[in-house]
Amino acid sequence: MNKFRINTVVFAISLAFSAGALAQTMSKDQYNAGKDSIAAEFKTAKSACGSLSGNANDICTAEAGGAQKVAKAVLEAKYKPSSDATYKVSLAKADAAYAVAKEKCDDMSGNKKDICVKEAKAAETAAVADAKAQMKTTDANEVAKEKTTAALTKASEKTSAAREDAASDKRDADYAVAKEKCDKFAADAKSRCVAEAKARFGQS
Repeated sequence: MNKFRINTVVFAISLAFSAGALAQTMSKDQYNAGKDSIAAEFKTAKSACGSLSGNANDICTAEAGGAQKVAKAVLEAKYKPSSDATYKVSLAKADAAYAVAKEKCDDMSGNKKDICVKEAKAAETAAVADAKAQMKTTDANEVAKEKTTAALTKASEKTSAAREDAASDKRDADYAVAKEKCDKFAADAKSRCVAEAKARFGQS
Protein backbone atom coordinates (compact mmCIF):
# COMPACT_ATOMS: atom_id res chain seq x y z
CA MET A 1 0.00 0.00 0.00
CA ASN A 2 1.50 3.33 -0.99
CA LYS A 3 1.50 6.33 1.27
CA PHE A 4 -1.43 8.01 -0.44
CA ARG A 5 -3.62 4.96 0.08
CA ILE A 6 -2.54 4.82 3.70
CA ASN A 7 -3.41 8.49 4.09
CA THR A 8 -6.84 7.87 2.63
CA VAL A 9 -7.63 5.12 5.07
CA VAL A 10 -6.24 7.08 8.02
CA PHE A 11 -8.30 10.08 6.95
CA ALA A 12 -11.51 8.05 6.98
CA ILE A 13 -10.74 6.52 10.35
CA SER A 14 -9.77 9.85 11.90
CA LEU A 15 -13.12 11.29 10.86
CA ALA A 16 -14.95 8.26 12.10
CA PHE A 17 -13.95 7.07 15.45
CA SER A 18 -12.92 9.12 18.34
CA ALA A 19 -15.19 8.03 21.19
CA GLY A 20 -18.67 9.43 20.64
CA ALA A 21 -17.78 11.04 17.34
CA LEU A 22 -21.15 10.31 15.81
CA ALA A 23 -22.93 11.96 18.70
CA GLN A 24 -21.24 15.29 18.02
CA THR A 25 -22.94 17.80 15.76
CA MET A 26 -21.26 20.34 13.51
CA SER A 27 -22.04 23.63 11.85
CA LYS A 28 -22.94 24.02 8.19
CA ASP A 29 -19.52 25.56 7.54
CA GLN A 30 -17.75 22.63 9.21
CA TYR A 31 -19.88 20.24 7.18
CA ASN A 32 -19.00 21.94 3.89
CA ALA A 33 -15.33 22.04 4.85
CA GLY A 34 -15.51 18.33 5.60
CA LYS A 35 -16.97 17.60 2.17
CA ASP A 36 -14.20 19.60 0.52
CA SER A 37 -11.53 17.74 2.51
CA ILE A 38 -13.00 14.36 1.57
CA ALA A 39 -13.10 15.31 -2.11
CA ALA A 40 -9.50 16.54 -2.05
CA GLU A 41 -8.25 13.45 -0.22
CA PHE A 42 -10.02 11.15 -2.65
CA LYS A 43 -8.61 13.00 -5.64
CA THR A 44 -5.07 12.63 -4.26
CA ALA A 45 -5.54 8.93 -3.48
CA LYS A 46 -7.16 8.20 -6.84
CA SER A 47 -4.35 9.99 -8.65
CA ALA A 48 -1.78 7.88 -6.81
CA CYS A 49 -3.49 4.74 -8.11
CA GLY A 50 -2.53 5.83 -11.62
CA SER A 51 1.03 4.68 -11.01
CA LEU A 52 -0.19 1.11 -10.57
CA SER A 53 -1.40 -1.33 -13.19
CA GLY A 54 -3.60 -4.39 -13.44
CA ASN A 55 -5.31 -5.67 -10.32
CA ALA A 56 -3.07 -3.56 -8.07
CA ASN A 57 -4.70 -0.51 -9.65
CA ASP A 58 -8.16 -2.01 -9.12
CA ILE A 59 -7.43 -2.69 -5.44
CA CYS A 60 -6.01 0.79 -4.94
CA THR A 61 -9.07 2.36 -6.59
CA ALA A 62 -11.42 0.26 -4.46
CA GLU A 63 -9.57 1.30 -1.29
CA ALA A 64 -9.72 4.97 -2.24
CA GLY A 65 -13.41 4.76 -3.14
CA GLY A 66 -14.24 2.81 -0.01
CA ALA A 67 -12.46 5.27 2.26
CA GLN A 68 -14.30 8.13 0.56
CA LYS A 69 -17.65 6.39 1.02
CA VAL A 70 -17.00 5.78 4.73
CA ALA A 71 -15.79 9.34 5.27
CA LYS A 72 -18.92 10.75 3.62
CA ALA A 73 -21.19 8.55 5.73
CA VAL A 74 -19.40 9.58 8.93
CA LEU A 75 -19.62 13.24 7.96
CA GLU A 76 -23.38 12.94 7.39
CA ALA A 77 -23.80 11.14 10.72
CA LYS A 78 -21.91 13.87 12.56
CA TYR A 79 -23.89 16.60 10.81
CA LYS A 80 -27.30 15.00 11.39
CA PRO A 81 -26.93 12.30 14.07
CA SER A 82 -29.50 9.48 14.12
CA SER A 83 -29.61 5.72 14.43
CA ASP A 84 -30.20 5.55 10.69
CA ALA A 85 -27.12 7.67 9.99
CA THR A 86 -25.02 5.45 12.27
CA TYR A 87 -26.41 2.42 10.45
CA LYS A 88 -25.38 3.92 7.11
CA VAL A 89 -21.82 4.34 8.42
CA SER A 90 -21.74 0.62 9.21
CA LEU A 91 -23.14 -0.18 5.76
CA ALA A 92 -20.51 2.00 4.10
CA LYS A 93 -17.73 0.25 6.05
CA ALA A 94 -19.10 -3.18 5.12
CA ASP A 95 -19.46 -2.23 1.46
CA ALA A 96 -15.98 -0.72 1.33
CA ALA A 97 -14.38 -3.77 2.94
CA TYR A 98 -16.23 -6.09 0.56
CA ALA A 99 -15.22 -4.10 -2.53
CA VAL A 100 -11.54 -4.28 -1.59
CA ALA A 101 -11.68 -7.95 -0.56
CA LYS A 102 -13.42 -8.88 -3.81
CA GLU A 103 -10.77 -7.11 -5.87
CA LYS A 104 -8.04 -8.97 -3.98
CA CYS A 105 -9.75 -12.25 -4.90
CA ASP A 106 -9.00 -11.46 -8.56
CA ASP A 107 -5.38 -12.39 -7.85
CA MET A 108 -6.59 -15.96 -7.41
CA SER A 109 -8.22 -18.46 -9.75
CA GLY A 110 -10.51 -21.47 -9.80
CA ASN A 111 -12.10 -22.76 -6.61
CA LYS A 112 -9.68 -20.75 -4.46
CA LYS A 113 -11.04 -17.55 -6.01
CA ASP A 114 -14.64 -18.74 -5.61
CA ILE A 115 -14.05 -19.41 -1.92
CA CYS A 116 -12.36 -16.02 -1.51
CA VAL A 117 -15.38 -14.24 -3.01
CA LYS A 118 -17.83 -16.23 -0.87
CA GLU A 119 -15.84 -15.44 2.29
CA ALA A 120 -15.76 -11.75 1.39
CA LYS A 121 -19.52 -11.80 0.86
CA ALA A 122 -20.05 -13.67 4.13
CA ALA A 123 -18.05 -11.04 6.00
CA GLU A 124 -20.14 -8.29 4.40
CA THR A 125 -23.38 -10.11 5.23
CA ALA A 126 -22.31 -10.52 8.86
CA ALA A 127 -21.37 -6.84 9.17
CA VAL A 128 -24.68 -5.72 7.64
CA ALA A 129 -26.67 -8.10 9.84
CA ASP A 130 -24.94 -6.81 12.98
CA ALA A 131 -25.52 -3.20 11.92
CA LYS A 132 -29.21 -3.86 11.25
CA ALA A 133 -29.65 -5.59 14.59
CA GLN A 134 -27.92 -2.71 16.37
CA MET A 135 -30.13 -0.11 14.67
CA LYS A 136 -33.31 -2.01 15.52
CA THR A 137 -32.15 -2.44 19.11
CA THR A 138 -31.33 1.25 19.44
CA ASP A 139 -34.67 2.32 17.96
CA ALA A 140 -36.58 -0.12 20.13
CA ASN A 141 -34.83 1.10 23.26
CA GLU A 142 -35.54 4.72 22.38
CA VAL A 143 -39.24 3.95 22.04
CA ALA A 144 -39.15 1.98 25.25
CA LYS A 145 -37.86 4.97 27.19
CA GLU A 146 -41.12 6.77 26.47
CA LYS A 147 -43.47 3.88 26.99
CA THR A 148 -44.77 1.55 29.69
CA THR A 149 -43.66 -1.89 30.80
CA ALA A 150 -45.59 -3.32 27.86
CA ALA A 151 -43.42 -1.29 25.50
CA LEU A 152 -40.29 -2.57 27.21
CA THR A 153 -41.46 -6.12 26.63
CA LYS A 154 -42.16 -5.34 23.00
CA ALA A 155 -38.74 -3.75 22.65
CA SER A 156 -37.15 -6.89 24.06
CA GLU A 157 -39.09 -9.01 21.57
CA LYS A 158 -37.94 -6.81 18.68
CA THR A 159 -34.36 -7.06 19.88
CA SER A 160 -34.57 -10.85 20.05
CA ALA A 161 -36.13 -11.01 16.59
CA ALA A 162 -33.45 -8.72 15.16
CA ARG A 163 -30.69 -10.85 16.63
CA GLU A 164 -32.33 -14.01 15.30
CA ASP A 165 -32.50 -12.45 11.83
CA ALA A 166 -28.84 -11.50 12.06
CA ALA A 167 -27.89 -15.01 13.14
CA SER A 168 -29.88 -16.48 10.26
CA ASP A 169 -28.18 -14.21 7.73
CA LYS A 170 -24.78 -15.18 9.09
CA ARG A 171 -25.61 -18.91 8.94
CA ASP A 172 -26.73 -18.59 5.33
CA ALA A 173 -23.54 -16.74 4.39
CA ASP A 174 -21.32 -19.23 6.21
CA TYR A 175 -23.13 -22.11 4.53
CA ALA A 176 -22.45 -20.56 1.12
CA VAL A 177 -18.73 -20.53 1.94
CA ALA A 178 -18.75 -24.12 3.23
CA LYS A 179 -20.68 -25.32 0.18
CA GLU A 180 -18.23 -23.60 -2.14
CA LYS A 181 -15.34 -25.39 -0.44
CA CYS A 182 -17.03 -28.71 -1.26
CA ASP A 183 -16.36 -28.09 -4.95
CA LYS A 184 -12.81 -29.35 -4.51
CA PHE A 185 -14.26 -32.84 -3.97
CA ALA A 186 -16.03 -35.11 -6.41
CA ALA A 187 -18.93 -37.56 -6.44
CA ASP A 188 -19.75 -39.09 -3.02
CA ALA A 189 -17.11 -37.06 -1.19
CA LYS A 190 -18.68 -33.85 -2.47
CA SER A 191 -22.17 -35.03 -1.53
CA ARG A 192 -21.02 -35.86 2.01
CA CYS A 193 -19.30 -32.49 2.28
CA VAL A 194 -22.48 -30.64 1.22
CA ALA A 195 -24.61 -32.75 3.57
CA GLU A 196 -22.28 -31.98 6.49
CA ALA A 197 -22.38 -28.26 5.63
CA LYS A 198 -26.20 -28.34 5.56
CA ALA A 199 -26.33 -30.06 8.94
CA ARG A 200 -23.78 -27.69 10.47
CA PHE A 201 -25.56 -24.53 9.34
CA GLY A 202 -29.16 -25.71 9.61
CA GLN A 203 -29.95 -25.74 5.91
CA SER A 204 -32.75 -27.87 4.55
